[in-house]
Amino acid sequence: MNRTLRGFIKKELIQALRDPRMKFLLFVTPIVQMTLFGVAISNEVKNIRLAAFFDSRDTVMRDVYVRAIAGRWFIPSGYAGEPAADPVELIRSSKADAVLVAPPEGFTRELGRGDATLQLLIDATNVTQAQAVEAYVKAIVQDTLRTDAGISPPKPPIRFDTRVLFNPSLNTAIFMVPGVMTMLMVLTTLVLTQIAIVREKELGTFEMMISAPVSKAEVIFGKTVPYIIIGMTNLPLILSVAVFVFHVPMRGSLWALTFATLVFVCTTVAMGTLISTFCANQQQASMGGFLFMFPAIMFSGIIFPIQNMPESVRWMAYIDPLAHYLSLLRSIMLKGGDPRTLASHIAILLLLAALSGAVSFKRFHTTLS
Repeated sequence: MNRTLRGFIKKELIQALRDPRMKFLLFVTPIVQMTLFGVAISNEVKNIRLAAFFDSRDTVMRDVYVRAIAGRWFIPSGYAGEPAADPVELIRSSKADAVLVAPPEGFTRELGRGDATLQLLIDATNVTQAQAVEAYVKAIVQDTLRTDAGISPPKPPIRFDTRVLFNPSLNTAIFMVPGVMTMLMVLTTLVLTQIAIVREKELGTFEMMISAPVSKAEVIFGKTVPYIIIGMTNLPLILSVAVFVFHVPMRGSLWALTFATLVFVCTTVAMGTLISTFCANQQQASMGGFLFMFPAIMFSGIIFPIQNMPESVRWMAYIDPLAHYLSLLRSIMLKGGDPRTLASHIAILLLLAALSGAVSFKRFHTTLS
């Protein structure tokens, strides 16, 4: 190999690996992420929250529900037996993913007459899950009739009255576009914020600003508020494309969506600022941003359902701002926005923003004093 080329390669390797933080980012973090993703990621549809309304004397319907919960696909939503709530409201408020409703006279009695109808309500904001739920329920019902009731004709006399809620056409774009909106919002806030601050540190101009007759708070807010404004400016643009190009419905309040977006943007800018405090140059900032974004997207529910993840790693989704903002978008745009759901997600985002901002300010105060 050419001596000059060998010298350049050696110099670049030494420069890239000189900083212990860079060695950690390059060699330790990928192992941790690979382990987490190998455990958490699954395309299999499971842990579907199922509610069922039926009379206590409806033995076949009770067996269907028990068999569904006993399998590995469904988990109880807390609503089973005599109707105590509006089935549609259960799905709109995200308390259940599917609801089984027995006929008024009872599923067992209608089966005895040779003709029965079973109503199934499905939350179709997740298209993949909605398609799987109907197949699961039909298989469980037929298996129950064959095993418990001794009914096994080629075509059981059962009609499924399936109501697909909030996305009746099962349009994949309606499910995916909110996820794309979430990624675009975080790209224009978190990534730009951290790179802009690290660039100032790398060029030495950040210390010059600190030495000027202004407070550290004014410097930090002066570097972060512009990216909050940029993020909020992007909202009407991407929302217009979602609604008018991809025909994603806007069933909830525009003001609620705007406020939720503002809280999310403040959170991502605060997190971008926090990441920048650990980075000495733009190379580290780019790597740090990628190492945050990749798991944040994986654990957000954009690609893989959160409920499919084992409980040992599911907690990471609860501290992922993308997961909370995506839930807010889907709730407001597709379901109309349940107040309790909105309040819980917004409260967590506010807490994440406050913690990230407090730690960032403390680190800047310590390193630049």
